[in-house]
Amino acid sequence: MDRICVYCGSSSGARSAYQEAAVSLGRTLAERDLGLVYGGGNVGLMGTVADATLEAGGEAHGVIPDGLREREIAHEGLTELDVVDSMHERKRRMVDLADGFVALPGGYGTLEEFMEVLTWTQLGLHANPCGLLDVADYYAGLATFFDHQREEGFVSADHRSIVLIEDDTDELLDRFADYEAPPLKNVLDSPDET
Repeated sequence: MDRICVYCGSSSGARSAYQEAAVSLGRTLAERDLGLVYGGGNVGLMGTVADATLEAGGEAHGVIPDGLREREIAHEGLTELDVVDSMHERKRRMVDLADGFVALPGGYGTLEEFMEVLTWTQLGLHANPCGLLDVADYYAGLATFFDHQREEGFVSADHRSIVLIEDDTDELLDRFADYEAPPLKNVLDSPDET
């Protein structure tokens, strides 16, 4: 594992714990020699996790659509910054660069990006770990909903197990290091390939 993609808010949120977690995650990535891949912004938790990674001697690779370059105030001090044409291209590029995916607290965009990459895991399009850093129980309700989906027969036990949830940065990254994807069939494989 070389790089971790982090999805997070372009705002800092209402609690100092969110910024503290972003700092902790950035520093821990650098200490573990894991590069950061993220949305390229210099604001909110996005800027916090990037700055913490860089200040700890790590590498931070941002990917930002040209249309959001000014709105999210592109981080100009990154190891590398890719400016792309669209959100779709941004998300694809971030997936291509990363070996695992973490969601810090954030808004609709954070959740949408995480859910897409989680769905790609479910479909067998990649076998990389996907985790929620549950800072101050931010994702507790979502975890309960995932359990409800399983109980109601919309998500299998194997698919529920692909969402790793921890409230501690080190514990989440330790689980990433030990992660083995369950044997999930790639739904895009032809019948001859299975």
